Amino acid sequence: MTDVETILDTDLDAYVDNQLDAAGRLRVETWLARHPDAAARVMADLGMRTTLKLAVAPDGITGRPETREAARRLSSGLAGMRMWSALRRVAAIGVLVSAGWFAHSSVGPFGLREVNASVHPPAFIEQAVRAHQTALVRQDMPSQPGMKTYDREDIRAATALVMPELPKDWQVSDVQVFPSGYGPSVEISIRTKDGTQISLFAVRPGHFAVEQVKDLNLADAEAAWWQLGEVAYAVVSSAPNTGLADEAELLRNSLY
Repeated sequence: MTDVETILDTDLDAYVDNQLDAAGRLRVETWLARHPDAAARVMADLGMRTTLKLAVAPDGITGRPETREAARRLSSGLAGMRMWSALRRVAAIGVLVSAGWFAHSSVGPFGLREVNASVHPPAFIEQAVRAHQTALVRQDMPSQPGMKTYDREDIRAATALVMPELPKDWQVSDVQVFPSGYGPSVEISIRTKDGTQISLFAVRPGHFAVEQVKDLNLADAEAAWWQLGEVAYAVVSSAPNTGLADEAELLRNSLY
């Protein structure tokens, strides 16, 4: 078993600075999944690091030379001493005011229905829906027998993805691994106790976050998703308005 009870501040610092190997990052991420307050602080530190990288980018898209030089000095200082909480707001304000903010919104390819005006599906939701649709095609093909063994430890060893524990009255009909931009993703085809066909999807979206469950009704599907650390999860049904938030919460809580 991975020891997650001895995480120190130095471990968190090394995680933010990308100085850990895969096993070390997994150990820290598992601990962060159990400590949301610490995860939020680490996420802020990672965001500050990204902001500083943008500020010192050689193409100069982020503002004046003196702003980039100030960010470079700040970045060098932070490498040797941890003063994130004191400097985060000052540095962020200086960089962001100089650079400016530009934002746009788009509905995307799903035809998002009105669920919450502030919620738009992240990019990995499209992957989750496609994986679910692929699983539905596979289940009707005699030449494509489903892999009905759901072994969480085996999946973690092969993909470094920590998978939720499933309720005992849920039946797994298939387990598939798909490629994604930041390593393999996993899709589990499941039939719940009441006979609803759903998919559980896990993927690394390429950024760190701690997100509560959000339920989205799409044009041809429903997805409830959340994120813990560097891994995002989605529960997908091909029927809108199925009501997947409870199932998603159940799976999310099993990760703690």
